[in-house]
Amino acid sequence: MGLAKPLFLALCVVGGLVGTLALLSALRRRSRVSALLNERLVDKLAPGTSRWRPAVQGGFYGLGLLLFGFALAQPQCGTKSELTKRRGIDVVVVLDASKSMLARDVQPSRLERARLELTTLLDELKGDRVGLVAFAGDAFIQSPLTSDYSAVKLFLRAVDPEQMPQGGSNIGDALMLAKQVLENADRGAKERVVVLLSDGEDLVGQVDEAVAALKDANVQVLTVGVGSEQGEPIPVYNRRGEFVDYKKDSSGETVITRMDRAGLASIAEATGGTFYYQPRGVAMSQVLERIEQMQKSELESRVTVRYDERFQVFALPGLVLLVMGMLLLPSARRRPS
Repeated sequence: MGLAKPLFLALCVVGGLVGTLALLSALRRRSRVSALLNERLVDKLAPGTSRWRPAVQGGFYGLGLLLFGFALAQPQCGTKSELTKRRGIDVVVVLDASKSMLARDVQPSRLERARLELTTLLDELKGDRVGLVAFAGDAFIQSPLTSDYSAVKLFLRAVDPEQMPQGGSNIGDALMLAKQVLENADRGAKERVVVLLSDGEDLVGQVDEAVAALKDANVQVLTVGVGSEQGEPIPVYNRRGEFVDYKKDSSGETVITRMDRAGLASIAEATGGTFYYQPRGVAMSQVLERIEQMQKSELESRVTVRYDERFQVFALPGLVLLVMGMLLLPSARRRPS
């Protein structure tokens, strides 16, 4: 036997105090009356006055509150085992964390906008396992496949271009690492997908080889373009997060970063996926629709133990006692004969 919400036992203490105070009050009143009047004179001078009714009424209230408190604590006795199955697909999100994602052609920045949209995606997913790979010059597994979306959000907030050990943008290695995450999954899903959020600038890496490997593994890549095709300079910040200047190349010219629509679209098309782009952000709602259309697989089955609720046994008597307390008058006035 157990209690689901033991904090409500405090109401049991209140009920006990109410009953005890009512009894003490009745005893004190009786002692005062006995000290002032003879027992035979009480009925003549105060007809209908009861010395015990207030105690009984308080006892009803106290015991009623005690039973209600125990009912609200949700006593549980007995168990029932149920087999629950979770169905979904495996999704690996590949997030571009290169310094070009600091560009502010999408407010507040490409990276912050991507974080916001990914958080929205995680809020809407149901039952799917999600992994996270971040990349710049190198690629890293930020989170393995998991159904704990809160943990993925925590790892997502930790992605910082300033903390990446190597600059650049290695999309090829990031896609190969995403494939590795999917292949190492326990009880992998039939449908597997990689969601790539990037501006598409691939300065290093073998994208074609990675795309071919994903295609052979029947893994679709849904690419989401972040940024503008017109281009935007890359801001440079100091250690305190203050804007200093825009990034310059070796000749002193300001570096302009542009979203590579053609490159991202070709990656998606080669794997049977789709390229998504919204000029003012990213298209997570469309990505979610595509994921929901995919065939769900049984990813996990577990035995869930449910406890039988027994609060009714205490709630009904508690209600009866409270009603009896309200109906019982402190005194019974006699009608004059």
